[in-house]
Formats: sequence, C-alpha cells, structure tokens
Amino acid sequence: MKAKISATAKYLPKKTLTNKDLEKMVETSDEWILSRTGIEKRHLVEEGEATSDMCKHVANELLRKANKRPEEIDLILIATSTPDFPVVSTAALVQDKIGATNAWGYDIVAACTGFVYAMETGAKLVESGKYQNVIVIGADTMSSIIDYTDRNTCIIFGDGAGGVLLEPSENDNGVLDSILCADGSGEKYLTVPAGGSLNPASKDTVNKRMHYVYQDGKTVFKFAVKNMADVSKQILDNNNLTGEDIKLFIPHQANKRIIDAAAERCGLRDDQVLVNINKYGNTTAGTIPIALDDAVEEKMLEKGDILLFAAFGGGFTWGSMLIKWD
Repeated sequence: MKAKISATAKYLPKKTLTNKDLEKMVETSDEWILSRTGIEKRHLVEEGEATSDMCKHVANELLRKANKRPEEIDLILIATSTPDFPVVSTAALVQDKIGATNAWGYDIVAACTGFVYAMETGAKLVESGKYQNVIVIGADTMSSIIDYTDRNTCIIFGDGAGGVLLEPSENDNGVLDSILCADGSGEKYLTVPAGGSLNPASKDTVNKRMHYVYQDGKTVFKFAVKNMADVSKQILDNNNLTGEDIKLFIPHQANKRIIDAAAERCGLRDDQVLVNINKYGNTTAGTIPIALDDAVEEKMLEKGDILLFAAFGGGFTWGSMLIKWD
C-alpha cells in the first residue's frame, strides 16, 4: 500500500511586505534583495493571527476539496518551528479548531525540511493500514521570530501555510521514496538562541535580542547548495531515474541560487522547476506545500507524473522525496 495525496491547500495572510517597504526599514534595496534571493515580497500575519490560525484555514480547505467531514480525519501532523505555545502542540489546537474529534496529532520540528519529514511520517502511518485520512501541514509565522532591524534575515522570511490530505492509494501512485538527513552540529549557524531550556526567556535574553533568528548566511548557503543538490541527485539515482523522468521539481524556496544549483545537478530544465519565492519569500516549512498547491491550481500536473521534493533547513536538516501523482 502507498499513501497518495488526495487534496492540496494553502493559506497566505493578506498583509504583504515588499522590498520597497524594507528599503524604508533597513539599509537594503529592492535590486540587492532580488538579485541575491529572487524575492520581491512576502506575506505577514495580522496582529493576533498565529500559526494554528493559518493551519485551520488550510485544514478546512483540504476537507472541502476532498469532500470529507472533520470526524473522518484520523491524524494531524503539523511541521512548524513557530508553534502558538511552547507546550500545547499546534496539531492539538488545529484538531480542536476544525472539530476533528476522532483525530490525534503532534508537531514535527525540522525547520525548512519539516514538511518533508512530516510527509514521510504521515505516509508510513497510512501505509501501516491503521490510518485512512491524514492531514499534513507545513506552516510558520516567521514574522514572530524575525528581527526587522537585521537586514541579513528580515529580507528572506515570510508567513504562510500549506498542506495535503494523505489517503491510501488504490494503485502504485503516491509517495515512492524519500531520503531524510540531519546533522545537529549545524545548530550554531541557523538558530533562535533563546526561549528553550538552554537559554530560558529572561530580561537578559530579551535585551540581547536572542529570541530572533540568527543565521550565518555564508555557511548556511554553502551547506544548503551542496546538500540539497546532493540529496536530489541521490534519490534519482536510487530509483534509476534521470532529470528527464521528472515532471516537476518542487524545492524548498530559500534562495533562487540554491534552487538553480539543485536543478542543474539533476539535469532539469527551467520549465521543470517550480519557483514562487518571488511572491512569498521563505515560509520555511510552508514553502513546498504552498508551491505544490500552486502547481495544482495552475493545472501543471497529470496522473502518473513524477514529482521531486527537496529541502534544507536549520539544524541542519535536509531531505528529498519522490511522488507519483494521483
């Protein structure tokens, strides 16, 4: 048995922050941001809007598209690094907000690779035969942990959520394979230094601005280019595939140059690569499912198409996944 994607959905907050807006906030320029990242604008939540709220919109849209009742959902997996609360899982909040009274769930923290991690988890649980309807969502409210005086990070990230409904496949279509990796020695290069058990919140951590994302851009870029490209090529080789066999490559939308490097390594043409970083920025765990929903809305996929996902995130985490579209 394989797990297939039976519905996709996304949610982007209405408020936007353009490169021109950022020119007024930090020492940067539209031309500089666009040339180095490919980003033109990003979406930001309204005051009082949290990660669970974005996930609720996605989950309800999945139910509508799949013609499912909330009570039919067995499991909810939320990939996020920005939960509403440190203790209560975002999945539990979403379960309550959509009325999925028969579901259980939990959060998966793997930064930008979180959705691929959650997809692997959800797919294996469907394949076990025990679960029939699994919601998998990648969502992050990055504006809650971004220092908008730090031009190295504030230009990159946006808020957003995307997700899928997984069900048992009646044929060979669905999740075909995955490669998931982690290297915790990378934590010092991309992290939020405070707020956990190592550096609990205090007046000192707040004054030192330790609750915002810190990124060593050059080191992260180097690791991301190599590992995302390598893992994309590796999963193709493992399945005796080449770039010609891939209908669509949906990479994590971190940086246009990283995406280009991974696509080149796999021998992919530009028309095989989905790039939407210009519209949304880096929504971390949300980028791949948001892009997948874009592809569905634009009618880019047909039954039997082979999709390639690839991501790299803080931790470090990285991974790839092959899906045969149903």
